[in-house]
Amino acid sequence: MTGLFQRLFGDLGFLAFVPTAFVMFLFLSVAWGLLKGIFTLLGLYVIVPERRAYVYVLFGKVIGVIDEPGLHFLPLKLGLAAFVVNWLGSARVVDLRLDQQYLRNSPVNSEEGAPMGIGIWYEMRVNDPVAFLFKNSDPRGSLAANVSNASVRTLSNMPLAQLLEERHRMSQMVRGEVTAHSADWGYRLGSVYIRKVQFRDEAMKRGIEAKVVNRLRQVTAAIRQSGTNQVNIITSTADRQAAVEFGKAAAIRPQIVGATLQKISQDVEVSKTMFDVLETQRLLESKAGITLIPNDGGLLPQLLASK
Repeated sequence: MTGLFQRLFGDLGFLAFVPTAFVMFLFLSVAWGLLKGIFTLLGLYVIVPERRAYVYVLFGKVIGVIDEPGLHFLPLKLGLAAFVVNWLGSARVVDLRLDQQYLRNSPVNSEEGAPMGIGIWYEMRVNDPVAFLFKNSDPRGSLAANVSNASVRTLSNMPLAQLLEERHRMSQMVRGEVTAHSADWGYRLGSVYIRKVQFRDEAMKRGIEAKVVNRLRQVTAAIRQSGTNQVNIITSTADRQAAVEFGKAAAIRPQIVGATLQKISQDVEVSKTMFDVLETQRLLESKAGITLIPNDGGLLPQLLASK
């Protein structure tokens, strides 16, 4: 290896090798591109992507459909017509992937005559590429019109309550009505779902909104009044029970006081002391002036005190 690098870098051999390799790379790239173009033009092979279908038409007739992804040799699929189909015919590519569409505000009238708008979401995919290409010039638009017509046929004259509540059953009804017709155009209908039900008349919307607001106000006022009534009932019940208990206490108070005074009066000294204390307490509470005179002070202090 060391000798190789020495030989390459020792002289100008390596510098001469770089442009040669670059020219060879360009030549092989151009040759491979030309070779692929010739093979494609001759119809030797085709590479089908995932979820695609190639429909080969020659002289107005479908000669083959390839919907399996991968590398396919056309002579094995189409025979000798593969060598001229790209010159004299055509290869149409059909997308087989799952697609979806949403139809907004499809007109439906309820049993009561209310104008309603139905929002329908549905899935579809192509299951027959030949029918998709040649049986209908606009299969997608025809399917949308079919779904809209099916919703009008199946959902018209339904009660308003069912239109607003039973979306799952309505979705099944619409799907069952559309599937048989869409299959004729190469479409396979998937899930169908009623996503939105609304009123189309603006005056009716405003009227319903006003009624709902008034009803909410009535319910709020009723709830507030019920709460006030409950509070009043609880307050009056508590007041009544308190008044009863206070009345009972006032009724038994004289009995308790009398029994206590009777026990105290049995002891003269205790009775006298208690009444003295009560008298002193009354005097203190009256805030009157009190003059204290000794017992042996004589007549003059008494006269001065009385003055």
